Amino acid sequence: MPFVKVEDLSIHYEIEGNGEPLVLLHGMSNNSQSWKEQIQELKEHYTVIAWDAPGYGKSSDPSEEYRNFKEFARILNGMLDQLKLEKIDLLGHSMGAAIAIEYCSLYPNKVNKLILADSTRGAAALSPEENETKLKNRLFSIENLSTKEIAEKRIQALLSPHASENVHTRVKEIMTQIRPAGYRSVAYSLYHLNQMSMLSHIVVPVLVICGELDTVTPIKESEAIHEKLMNSRLVIIPDGGHLCYQENPRKFNSSILEFLNGNE
Repeated sequence: MPFVKVEDLSIHYEIEGNGEPLVLLHGMSNNSQSWKEQIQELKEHYTVIAWDAPGYGKSSDPSEEYRNFKEFARILNGMLDQLKLEKIDLLGHSMGAAIAIEYCSLYPNKVNKLILADSTRGAAALSPEENETKLKNRLFSIENLSTKEIAEKRIQALLSPHASENVHTRVKEIMTQIRPAGYRSVAYSLYHLNQMSMLSHIVVPVLVICGELDTVTPIKESEAIHEKLMNSRLVIIPDGGHLCYQENPRKFNSSILEFLNGNE
């Protein structure tokens, strides 16, 4: 079970396969386990590394809650330095996409290609009142509900009506592993999130991918991000919800491979 020490944290990651490194960053209610279907297929082509973000999965909790995604990106960079990875392809889902944008902005020479799945504009897409309400609701949930109750409450928004029972079961199982330190750190980071000005400075090829039926970060979010990028492609996963990579891994994975194997 691989871990690396970064600052005062123990960061867990899964690593499988051979080839160029492809790093996977999970979303707010997930951890490295959620990438099972991606690791299984993509490891045939790449060295696939899926981390547990600070406060998630088997990684330890930050001593103080984070307030922005730059802190997550700094820890990610520390992990990749420990693994002696100088240049990577980077795939982030939802909050992982926000970390990926931050990482690409802070360390532009370390990213070969970037994939943003079901991305969010965060505070940039909300009125101050809406943003405040979202923060309060997230903090209330993690402070007053059990993880099982949070999973039951969120599952309908995260998945499309087409999601299989197996996907429902797996998503709930992973969601019940969330912990206050990680969840609160992401809640505050989303509250402060506004990366739109960063996007025009990203020069590497970018794939923006989104579930057709995503109600958490609807297609218009991905379209707005796509329009700001210099060199991007937009792919919609038919009938997919916010967790389209778990609902339709075949289409998601084929889109990833087509993009990474292209000659942009």
